[in-house]
Amino acid sequence: MKRTILPPLCAALLLAGCAGPGEIGMTAGGPAYYDGYYDGFYGPFTDGYWGDDGFFWYADGTHNWHRDDARHFRHDSGGSSWTHVHGSGVHREH
Repeated sequence: MKRTILPPLCAALLLAGCAGPGEIGMTAGGPAYYDGYYDGFYGPFTDGYWGDDGFFWYADGTHNWHRDDARHFRHDSGGSSWTHVHGSGVHREH
């Protein structure tokens, strides 16, 4: 299984609440599997994917998976407070 990690600087900015609009890259090799926008509500996350149920699933710092029921991840920008995220999360169904 491939593992992705937020760059330390981006993680520090998100934790401090100082991150402005921009791009957070999470890579594990190969092309990006997901592309979307995130409002930072959950803090840093390590991986994610768009599920068959239409929700974004993300892994927290301890690699526990959560469904984004409150829609803090989305496909469109949603405005200036949303940060572009992309990565190569492996599609899983829970």
